[in-house]
Amino acid sequence: MRQPSLIARRAAVATVSLVVAAGAAACGPEDNDAKSSGGGDSQAKKGGTLTVLNSNPQSDFDPARLYTSGGGNVPSLVFRTLTTRNRENGAAGAKVVPDLATDTGRPSKNATVWTYTLKKGLTYEDGTPITSADIKYGIERSFAAELSGGAPYLRDWLIGGADYQGPYKDKKGLDSIETPDDLTIVFHLNKPEGEFPYLATQTQFTPVPKAKDTGTKYEQHPVSSGPYKVVKNENDGERLVLERNTHWSASTDAERKAYPDRIDVRSGLDSSVINQRLSSSQGADAAAVTTDTNLGPAELAKVTGDKELASRVGTGHFGYTNYIAFNPKVKPFDNPKVRQAISYAIDRSSVVNAAGGSSLAEPATTYLPNQKSFGYTPYDHFPAGASGNATKAKELLKEAGYKNGLTVTLTHSNSKDFETSPEIATAIQDALKKAGITVKLQGLESNDYSDKIHSAKTEPGFFLAHWGADWPSGGPFLAPIFDGRQIVKDGANFNTGFLNDKSVNSEIDAINKLTDLDEAAKRWGALDEKTGEQALTVPLFHPVYKRLYGKDVKNIVISDWTGVLDISQVAVK
Repeated sequence: MRQPSLIARRAAVATVSLVVAAGAAACGPEDNDAKSSGGGDSQAKKGGTLTVLNSNPQSDFDPARLYTSGGGNVPSLVFRTLTTRNRENGAAGAKVVPDLATDTGRPSKNATVWTYTLKKGLTYEDGTPITSADIKYGIERSFAAELSGGAPYLRDWLIGGADYQGPYKDKKGLDSIETPDDLTIVFHLNKPEGEFPYLATQTQFTPVPKAKDTGTKYEQHPVSSGPYKVVKNENDGERLVLERNTHWSASTDAERKAYPDRIDVRSGLDSSVINQRLSSSQGADAAAVTTDTNLGPAELAKVTGDKELASRVGTGHFGYTNYIAFNPKVKPFDNPKVRQAISYAIDRSSVVNAAGGSSLAEPATTYLPNQKSFGYTPYDHFPAGASGNATKAKELLKEAGYKNGLTVTLTHSNSKDFETSPEIATAIQDALKKAGITVKLQGLESNDYSDKIHSAKTEPGFFLAHWGADWPSGGPFLAPIFDGRQIVKDGANFNTGFLNDKSVNSEIDAINKLTDLDEAAKRWGALDEKTGEQALTVPLFHPVYKRLYGKDVKNIVISDWTGVLDISQVAVK
């Protein structure tokens, strides 16, 4: 059974991913996708300064404290890990590839032991060698309470991880991580985990030299294993300046291009200001990008009418689903026919429009995102068409004993985030009215909304929700929501439908044993189709990210792993 903190933080990072996307949901001016955006390698040259304009500061810049290096990309310029994401456009970028290691890991027959060998010649920014012991120590310090914030999978997966308190309190370390020599590291897990290579992309696998560890102050100057080193960190990541790590060697790093000489990250900016500066592209802003700010509907309309601006928009898709959640313990949602009726009544066209239009949101009928790496299997158990099937919904309501319709309350957030916000709730309210369902709206402030829907004691019967995966696979997408062993009675609960089906739980365990990720993906897709039959959720849409970049930025790469521009690949004039 997973720790409650695991799924709590998964939801937190999922929320951040969307907030960081400046209110867009998950999935074009007519789509200038990554493959046609900017220039190719032929236009990429070393030199210059890349400016990053962001809303949110790059806080807690410590590999132990960062949840993942995925979304914003800035951490992956400084922190290398055993494995990393493939830095290519689209679906090819959803694959895991070696980074510090020579391969993506060698599993035992039952996937409970994973062995990695480091590449030769790896060094830190001061020229000292990187060893397997440094990776072990980097992982162990992520268990320290004072360095909390990172993804807690290792606490759940490693033998002894649940009770380990980190190296400051327990200098003996974790016996489940072995380093028989300077280039070898072995992990012993308490259960099969075929997706361990994905986990090894997270920043907790960054090597940290014990002699240079300054505890909570380490974030001010973490020792770089990547192509850039930190030379300035002001106001907890509000201003972050990176310069070349002269001891980094491209011969050991096939993924990071590291074209600019300097990267200047400036945060705390309003999203409208960021987009205006990128649009104008004056001075240093001509060589600027954003890793956390999307174009909104109004801005996108303006960009669409300007050919030059439209050529500077990168389009990306991240594994994310916005949906309606039901609590079957609350009447009338304990009746499957009521849940099915609502599923049929949904007008996805109006929901997509409320999310910013078809350029920023794609209608969804599956819980898993529509990408191969997740195991996407097309299905539509309750076909509503583009605008809802009110007739079918009324039939089901009658069968459920509500021939005169019914009144329900829909809980949503008051945040203007285009996903769980009043606009989406109103679109649902209007659609259900056609089916004879009167919807009262309960809007809550962001913190109150989150507290209410994530507590098993206060979870409403009918509310808006969302989920994003920590890596591109069905595992971190389906297990927290549908594994009955992850129901949390006292704490943050994300199995909103309180599903505890032995066949579902067993299939999750069986898939976790697979080290063939393509085969695992097929099984995740089949499981998604199976759980979808119970109508515990109504998938609404997947977001699309639309982001401007400066006129002097070249070599745009946007993978399906992050859905955002990869700054390890860009070059500037």
